[in-house]
Amino acid sequence: MTERHILVVAHTGRDESLEAAVTVCRLLGDAGLTPVVAADSVDDLREATGGAELRVLADAEDHGDVAVGDVELVIVLGGDGTILRAAELVRGGSAPLLGVNLGHVGFLAESERDSLTEAVARVLSRDYLVEERMTLSVRVKVDGEVIWQTWALNEATVEKASRERMLDLAVAVDGRPLTSFGADGVVMATPTGSTAYAFSAGGPVVWPSLDALLMVPLSAHALFARPLVVGPNSSLAVDVLDRTGATGVLWCDGRRAFDLPAGARVVARRSSTPVRLARLHPGPFTDRLVHKFALPVHGWRGGADAENPATGAITVPRASAGASGADADAAAGEGAEGDAS
Repeated sequence: MTERHILVVAHTGRDESLEAAVTVCRLLGDAGLTPVVAADSVDDLREATGGAELRVLADAEDHGDVAVGDVELVIVLGGDGTILRAAELVRGGSAPLLGVNLGHVGFLAESERDSLTEAVARVLSRDYLVEERMTLSVRVKVDGEVIWQTWALNEATVEKASRERMLDLAVAVDGRPLTSFGADGVVMATPTGSTAYAFSAGGPVVWPSLDALLMVPLSAHALFARPLVVGPNSSLAVDVLDRTGATGVLWCDGRRAFDLPAGARVVARRSSTPVRLARLHPGPFTDRLVHKFALPVHGWRGGADAENPATGAITVPRASAGASGADADAAAGEGAEGDAS
């Protein structure tokens, strides 16, 4: 029988998260599995579990015990920030992420802390659905040359580097110029990210079952600076203009940053590598919105189509380990992008 590898990701610097991680590791151990953990948390977890046997997730240089492609599923203990970190750890693999919310809203999480034991039992019995979420392939260009590239699950944000000076920006869609304005920045988001930074900036909520890209200006000094929603095969571009000498910074999911000189162009388009989320309780996205944001729905008298709710969840067979997500994005993006951006 092939050995099963379940990765446990937690913020071990927080007592509640560390306690939950210890519980999960013990439940997995009792079931005959050796938990897999990230290298930066193995010491904390070994100490907290009293020296339990743990395996370490291999990094990009293959330092570790278990390769990303061999991970079956990731149990993530924390809020959306921890889920974004977990997605980064297993990028290029096929393992879905199962989030157990220990944070505040926890929009990407599937379960709450009090159902932790049930969640682990469902993982062990492979009793879950898998939902694919589109991601962004993000490139920074200067004089037509790609100088940095990465990816994002929620959003890629071009922001001003200094508080006292706004950015002069020009935006384009599908390689065609659209408008220019002074602003604090621009958010380029996925449907998943439409309930994150883009939501706070006044962007629309986009159902995750819809393939689309969003562009939301941040405090733009312009008459035409409305949020845009474009098709999934479009490209979005933001140029940092060299009018005032102001520089910017690119943030992806609030985790990966790159300084943008004047004259830089940021291009975002759909990535070929999605993020997979494990779902224990599939249901309409509307219900998730109501629950997470505590929306007032009392007084609604309409009927509900409860027989066949649209969930957006699909059962996805695990793909064999192949090229990394970054390599796949580079190969797909180079041909698709061409000279359009």
